[in-house]
Amino acid sequence: NGEFVEISEADVKGKWAVFFFYPADFTFVCPTELGDVADKYEELQKLGVEVFSVSTDTHFTHKAWHSSSETIGKINYYMVGDQNGTITNNFGVMREGQG
Repeated sequence: NGEFVEISEADVKGKWAVFFFYPADFTFVCPTELGDVADKYEELQKLGVEVFSVSTDTHFTHKAWHSSSETIGKINYYMVGDQNGTITNNFGVMREGQG
């Protein structure tokens, strides 16, 4: 809904959640995958699954991309800004020097 919210481990503890990672907003490949997940989000919600997309962009960049792209604009799941790479590193998916 365009709001900035804080998310913590407590928000997903004991629940089903999908975290998926992508390199950066405003890239030519990522919108397709994010849009595909957006198309399945309602179905996932009915199954009790929350979805979190994560990149090392800021939440302001996510908002700008969401506002300027038709594909990204249909996203209703969380777009997490992991500017410091904490979540990305905790999941072990950071490729040092590559993002």
